[in-house]
Amino acid sequence: MYASRLILYHKQSTSARTRFLRLGYGGVCAFAPLEVAAELVPPGQSRGTLIAHPAAVVRPAEQRLGLPLGSLEPEPGFRCRVRGPEGETEVLLARLLTLDPPFKTAAAQGGAFIDLTQARGLPPVELAMLRLAYELILG
Repeated sequence: MYASRLILYHKQSTSARTRFLRLGYGGVCAFAPLEVAAELVPPGQSRGTLIAHPAAVVRPAEQRLGLPLGSLEPEPGFRCRVRGPEGETEVLLARLLTLDPPFKTAAAQGGAFIDLTQARGLPPVELAMLRLAYELILG
């Protein structure tokens, strides 16, 4: 089975404070949890050859969250693959371009924006992806 997911983040333009959107189900991969046994696939070891165009993942996410068109920007250079019993899942990263995080939008979806330190309870595969995302975001 092949699917694409999205990790959404907001980086404050004045302070560089970075927060990730934790969704209502408790994880950061929009819009459904990864498989329980999912593991990060090391670069170059993917079995899949199909990759999603970022717009095919980002635009539907804007619609689902009720955000204006152009509120999300795909983050170039970030593309992870996660492998579980059902197959591989591609995970992309997108930045929210709003001045402040859309807290009300997140709350309406049952989610919240969290700092990296608040992600401790996430599954190991999500923590590993957040670490990679954070390294890319902060350079």
